[in-house]
Amino acid sequence: QVQLVESGGGLVQPGGSLRLSCAASGSIFSFIAMGWYRQAPGKQRELVATITRDASTGYADSVKGRFTISRDNAKNTVYLQMNSLEPEDTAVYYCNAAGITTSSWGQGTQVTVSS
Repeated sequence: QVQLVESGGGLVQPGGSLRLSCAASGSIFSFIAMGWYRQAPGKQRELVATITRDASTGYADSVKGRFTISRDNAKNTVYLQMNSLEPEDTAVYYCNAAGITTSSWGQGTQVTVSS
């Protein structure tokens, strides 16, 4: 099973930017889609953004126009560029690799948006 390691989280002021990275232990091209999810305290985990094998992307309404997901197949890495961050974006962000019958998760990285 692929291992996923997220990085790039931290504390940022409202309006600021962060770029999250998800490094996979194997080829990400073998997965149907890669995605970023987040879970805020007391809330369910929610989908933030996805990118398919052919680089088609999808976003939650709450992040459209502010977040951008991308992938580098050569580096087996998926990125999430987050701009114009809001306090409501505070959460643990998780990377997911979706196969036909498998779903792998990273350990998560904390993003805190606060002044």
